[in-house]
Amino acid sequence: MKNLILIGMPSSGKSTAGVLLAKRIGYGFIDTDLIIQGEQGALLSRIIEREGAEGFLAIEERVNAGIAAQRCVIATGGSVCYLPRAMQHLKSMGTVVYLRLSEGEVARRVPDPVLRGVVMRGSVRTLAELYAQRTPLYERYADVTVSCDGQTIDETVAAIAAAVGMEV
Repeated sequence: MKNLILIGMPSSGKSTAGVLLAKRIGYGFIDTDLIIQGEQGALLSRIIEREGAEGFLAIEERVNAGIAAQRCVIATGGSVCYLPRAMQHLKSMGTVVYLRLSEGEVARRVPDPVLRGVVMRGSVRTLAELYAQRTPLYERYADVTVSCDGQTIDETVAAIAAAVGMEV
């Protein structure tokens, strides 16, 4: 199998489930947010503050569109859904798995989007607006959708593996 690319709202489990899934199926693991932070020498929230939303997205697009990997689980940043060139590149590399959370669960897990380093694009100011803006984009790019509400991280890992036909 090619790569598994995880997309979804902030705190949907992309990084946490991704690293555990990679260990269990013998794949490498790439976290694009960590690549960006390492390259920029700052936390995501500071990069967004410094570059603005569109400047951050330009960095995120370059990083994601430049990934070259095989047999990896790739955890993307939640805002990658805004970047058609990056998403087309990622889709060409493997299976895109959307880790879906309800709006209420996202709000519970992300009490302060700004501190968390969440990109608020355009006129979006609230988590509810962000959810409404991003959900159709995740759905458009997803090859597979896994519902993560009410699941432990181990259950999420097992659900991802089952959805793509792999054993953990």
